[in-house]
Amino acid sequence: MLPEAFRKRMQSQLGTEYEAFAESLEGQRYRALRVNPLKGGESPSEARERFLAVSPWRLEQVPWEADGFYYAPAGPGGKTCQKAEGFDGKLCPKEEDAQAPEGPGRHPYHEAGVYYIQEPSAMAPVAFLGAEPGEKVLDLCAAPGGKSTQIAGRMQGKGLLVSNEIHPQRARILSENVERLGIRNCLVLNETPQRLAEVFPGYFDRVLVDAPCSGEGMFRKNENAGEEWSPENVEQCAARQDGILDCAVAMLRPGGRLVYSTCTFAPQEDEGSVSRLLRRHPEMKILDPAQCLAGSGRAEAAGSGESHAAQRAEAAGSGESHAAQRAEAAGSGESHAAQRADDPGVRERMNVWGFAPGRADWIEDEEAPVSGIENTLRLWPHRLRGEGHYLAALQKGGIQTAGEVRSLYGTERGIPEKDCREYLDFAADTLTGKPEGIYLRFGEQLYLAPGDMPALKGLHVLRPGLHLGTLKKNRFEPSHALALALSPKEARRCCPVDGPKAQEGHTAAETYLKGQTFPFAGEKGWYLITVDGYSLGWGKLAGGIMKNHYPKGLRKI
Repeated sequence: MLPEAFRKRMQSQLGTEYEAFAESLEGQRYRALRVNPLKGGESPSEARERFLAVSPWRLEQVPWEADGFYYAPAGPGGKTCQKAEGFDGKLCPKEEDAQAPEGPGRHPYHEAGVYYIQEPSAMAPVAFLGAEPGEKVLDLCAAPGGKSTQIAGRMQGKGLLVSNEIHPQRARILSENVERLGIRNCLVLNETPQRLAEVFPGYFDRVLVDAPCSGEGMFRKNENAGEEWSPENVEQCAARQDGILDCAVAMLRPGGRLVYSTCTFAPQEDEGSVSRLLRRHPEMKILDPAQCLAGSGRAEAAGSGESHAAQRAEAAGSGESHAAQRAEAAGSGESHAAQRADDPGVRERMNVWGFAPGRADWIEDEEAPVSGIENTLRLWPHRLRGEGHYLAALQKGGIQTAGEVRSLYGTERGIPEKDCREYLDFAADTLTGKPEGIYLRFGEQLYLAPGDMPALKGLHVLRPGLHLGTLKKNRFEPSHALALALSPKEARRCCPVDGPKAQEGHTAAETYLKGQTFPFAGEKGWYLITVDGYSLGWGKLAGGIMKNHYPKGLRKI
């Protein structure tokens, strides 16, 4: 049941469209996953192609994200639900839960970080952020990590990604997802925006603010969301967003890009927040979204809405059928780099997808609306296959001064290699190469930070880069994070657990995820456990028995 005040406001906003909007909130949700381009290939297109070749689910492209796919879970025996014929992104009523045995949330690929289960509309803001390899990027309100991991995929392990979350428990979930997707160049913080603004003035090339909001776009997803909603909460959220955005602007370099997004429909938190921001910060301007998308190397890779028919459910079919619906069915993301920013096709694609312009006339204040609000975007659940979103891309005026921009504390120096002897011995025996970066030690724990990592003085850090493992007397124990960050070619010894059913009717991968040992022939030492060529964890072979090193807290019961 929609709150009465919300219903009346939406009727006023949408007019004749209201009935379609209300009906959409009563319908089935759309579920999607986003392929992790850091695993499975040398390039994002290769990673997508490889996943399409092994996916057990019926897939259909999310048009605004090259790596995004609606999915229909497999039924008993691995067969696609027959009700999914003509699949349109909706799931079979009895099999809509991603956590069902056949769903993506329970599959070994999920534990291997092959994909991230993400609401389709939530994939859009990062497309407009346009993060590039080598940049310094901040995700200011990052938990649970969907957008951070999406940004990391676009950065391809180059540059620095700072993912921050103010709430400690949510920050831990964020850190876990960063680890699961094998991200090496991410600093996870648990700080207030105000504290970060003190440390990183003018530091970042791009900043994403997926702001905490009243969550009106969650009414269909979360039954309690409607009960928790109130007009007063909308006002409180809007005031909170103002403070967060001020901090974001302070951390953005001149010429840098800020993307603001919410999962609410309230104009006060959407167009209103952007309008107030521009009055406080006249150095900011709203960008043409078509130009952002055309200039983002991979965002258009999904192509137009009409192309869906060529990418539909055959994704779960035979290997021969995959050639017709590989990532190139939507166009290689890399090929779009040369596309002109004024290409009218970009704007037409957004119209086909169901993206609508922001509405300046919905802003309720006494001052005249600022210019450019029509270049912000609304993603309505009755116009597209998703829960809904609002986003605005903005640029900071000015030219960055010569010289490297640093945090107030400079860059992290780390510790010398000679103090990591146990790890170096492990790497020489187990890895084909040694990952580059700065070594950081916290007690017995060893981390590898990107070369341009800022100094961590005075900051609450949950993950200062890639966790390598534990330094113990005369030995080194590798971390689960290191295993997930490696590709099979980076390990001297691999143990595949794909293939036939093993103990108690489970696949070998499922047996491994339960923490069980198993026989294996080979030389003793550490092995990278893989499933279908994706890294899954560590095992240590001795006496023909593979000791299971999958973390106890992650083991499946």
